[in-house]
Parts: sequence; structure tokens; C-alpha cells
Amino acid sequence: MAQGKQTPRQKMINLMYLVFIAMLAMTIDQDIIRSYQDTNQSLQDTRTLTQNNNGIFERTLKAKAESSPENFQVPLQNYESLKAKADILVSNLDGIKGELIKQAEFDPNLNVEENFTSLNNTEPSTKMFFADGDENSPSNKAKEVQNQINEFRTFVNQTFGGNKNMSSVVQRANAQMITVLPSKIKGKNWIQYKFYNQPLIAALSNMEVIQSSVRGIQADALSLMLQEKIDADIKFDAYQAIVSAPTQVVQGETAVAKVSIGNYSNSVPGLSMPGLTVTNGQGITNLNTSSAGQKTFAGKISFSDKRGVVHDLPYSQIYNVVNGVNELVAQKGALLSADKMNVLYRGLPNPITGSVLGADTGGLSLSAPGASVSGGRGKWVVTPGGGATVTLTISGKDSKGATISQAFPFRIKSVPPPVGEVQGKSVVSMPASSIANQKVSAVMPDFDFPVSFSVNSFMFKVPGRAALLVNGNSLSGVAALTKNLRNGDVAYIYNISATATGLGNQVLKQIPPIVINVQ
Repeated sequence: MAQGKQTPRQKMINLMYLVFIAMLAMTIDQDIIRSYQDTNQSLQDTRTLTQNNNGIFERTLKAKAESSPENFQVPLQNYESLKAKADILVSNLDGIKGELIKQAEFDPNLNVEENFTSLNNTEPSTKMFFADGDENSPSNKAKEVQNQINEFRTFVNQTFGGNKNMSSVVQRANAQMITVLPSKIKGKNWIQYKFYNQPLIAALSNMEVIQSSVRGIQADALSLMLQEKIDADIKFDAYQAIVSAPTQVVQGETAVAKVSIGNYSNSVPGLSMPGLTVTNGQGITNLNTSSAGQKTFAGKISFSDKRGVVHDLPYSQIYNVVNGVNELVAQKGALLSADKMNVLYRGLPNPITGSVLGADTGGLSLSAPGASVSGGRGKWVVTPGGGATVTLTISGKDSKGATISQAFPFRIKSVPPPVGEVQGKSVVSMPASSIANQKVSAVMPDFDFPVSFSVNSFMFKVPGRAALLVNGNSLSGVAALTKNLRNGDVAYIYNISATATGLGNQVLKQIPPIVINVQ
């Protein structure tokens, strides 16, 4: 858009499009990070609730073991061993998350916009899980996490694999507690896919998913251990539909919602959940993610209690569908705009703003052969030298580490010459008696840079008299030359010498004369 013969209006329109797209790209990035942050917070809240519920039912199981050791002592021992392994894994991941947050300089007291650079930082996760940042060399910490996940899954299989009543716990552990992908995704293994070159918020979310799964498996096991006796000891007088579904989902990706009644149960008389697939007392369906925007997931659960009374429980949850990171990165778009139109002025520090869609602003670079470049993070100052054009190349890396680069040509113009003025004009009319009251100034009309001039001296000439050198900018010293001027005479101010502020080391061109027509 900076090439070819275009009218000033078309150039302005082109620039507006560039600025608009650049601003849009930054907004999309922040919206994605905000979505990840909201999802991560939702997972943390769910895990906290699960841990609190586990504590309540754990005390119930201990009380049962004391009153009926023949029925509950072995389940209690199995549960305590399961809980010990869960606590080790969850605690280790909490420590890693704390270290990553510290390295990324994340401040929980700031909002997403202020924390954007920290949340989008990929370096802490890569250094933590890969030796020397090498994608093919998992660190000792990565191996430790993988071993703990494998040990937890193995314990569940060995302890509960032979108990058909605990089959759902075993199935969940085998499905969620994995460190080997069924098949490589885009050539990556599990640890690479989860943590290599991942933004801080994505790495935190991936670990939170593991922690939430561990606590969920722990809760499932505890619930099933109590299930055979719980109906005899605890009477439910009220019921509530529980919806488990994300509030932020990515357009086009699979998002699962679950609905159940009160505490988890796999046997409810007369259970009906229209529009859902019911498995082990839970209704499961895929949320609609075909288009972006706010959507509602709603329905009704029906079941019969022990007295044969039918209960209808409505449920509803709102979720947002947002554009995904992959879609943004796939555009491979780079944007660059000159803050002072699409022209760079020779010898001046021209401000430049740029961005690359899908790339972290903090990792952007700008090059301009034949010109000096300073600044960073999407804001630079470019000072071109000779020549008529200069090519600016902006580069960055997407979320997968691939380099995105694009070049933009810009025209180079010399700084326009200043103009001398009296009363704001280069040609002015006034009575002879008013001339000595005036001051000479120098300006650059219609120049966007903040430039000011100080007039040092000038020559003053009237008909029939020798020219007079005047120091400073005041015409008060020419009163003797102007007292005999008549209507129609012309006075000239020329050889104007001025000092400019704001033009660096620029050498000023000759300032044109000022013409005073005597009235």
C-alpha cells in the first residue's frame, strides 16, 4: 500500500486500514489471553470445590471405618494411599506454577491487559521443561512430572482394576492421566505438545487440568467407596442440577458439557436428560462451537425419587465462543504503519508502529538497511539517510516458534524549507509607520514534526537606500529607513538566518524573502 501513484486521499485511507488492522490484532491477542485466564481461573475454582468436598466425605469414610472396619477399613487404606500420591503430584505442580509465575514477573493484582506480556511469555515454560530450551531434551523436572503421573495411573489400575464397581475410576485415570499421546500431533510428543514454547497462561492451564483431573479421580473413588451405604445413612430432601461446562470455548474446537444431579451417581430411577447422552448418571453432549459469540446451554433433567415422585430440574449455562490462536497464527499477517503518513523524512527520527498477527509483541524486530533503527515491542524510531526509498522489514515468531517476516517499502523525503513571515505571511501589506513594530519569524507550514525556529539576523532593504543588517528578529531598528516610505513602495527582508529546534543536525535551506507592500 506504500507503492504506486496514489492520491493523498487514497494514501490516507490505506494508512487508516493499516492502523485499524494493527489495533485489531492486538485486541484479538488480549481477548485470547483473557479467555485462557478465565478458563484457568474456572479450573482452579472447580479444583478448590472438589478438594473441599473430598475433605467432607473423607471424614465420613474415616467415621465409617471406625464404626464398621470390616466394610470400610480396606477402602480407607486404599483411599489414603491414593490421596498421598495425588497430594505429591498436585503439590509438585503448584511449586512449578509458582516458579513460572515468578520468572514471568506475573502480578496477580494487575488485570489481563497490564499482565499481557507476562501471560504471553513462552520462555519460562520452555526453560522449565526442556534442558537448555532444547525441544528434544526434556528436563529433570519434566521427567519427574511424567513419572508422578504414570505412578498415579499405575496405582489406580493396580488397586482398583479388579473391582468392577470402581471401573469408572480406572477408565477415567487411563483416559486423563497420560504422558504419551495416542499419535504424535504435528510431530510432537506429550511434553512438547503441552509445554514447549507455550505462553505462561497456557502452561498454567495445562498443569491445572492435570491437577483438576487428579482431584476429580480422587473424588470419584471416594464417592464410590461410600456409595453402597450412603443412601441408608444420608437422606436427601432437595436436589439440584449440576452443570460442568467451560464458559470460554474456541471456535471450531470440541467443547464438552456434563450435567448430573447433586453428588455423582450412576444409578438414578427414571433418569431422563433430553438431548444428552446419559452414561453413569451423567448427561454428556458437545457444545455448539460453529460460530463465535455468546451461547446458552440449557435443558431439563427428570428422575424419580424413592417414593416414586418425579422431579424436574432445569439447568442453564452461558458460554462464549472465541476465535482460536491457531486461526490467528494461520493468517501469517504482518502489519506496519508510519505514524507520520507513509513517508519518512531524511535525517529525522520517524516514529514507526508495527505488529505481526499471532506473534508476541515483545519478540518483534525491525530492520531498515541504510537507516538507523531504535526501540522495540512494536514501537520504533527510524532515521533514514540518503536515497529515495527505504525498505522496512518486520519479523516475529508465532506460537509454534515459526518466523513470520514481511517487508514494506517507504518513500524518503527531504525536510521542506522554512518560510519567513511577518504577521504570519510571506507577503504582507501595512502602513510604513507599522513596519518598525513587527517581528520576523520562520516556520514550516503543514509539517507534522514539532519544529521551532529562532531568527538570528536578516537584511532589510527599501527603495533608494542601502540594505541594513539587523541582528535578532525585531524590525524596531529600521525605523529610520521606513519613515519616508510612501504608498506603493515595497520593502524586502532577505538573507534570513535562523536556528531550528527539532531537526537534529539538518542544514537549513535558504529562507525565501519576505515582501512588505507599503499602504
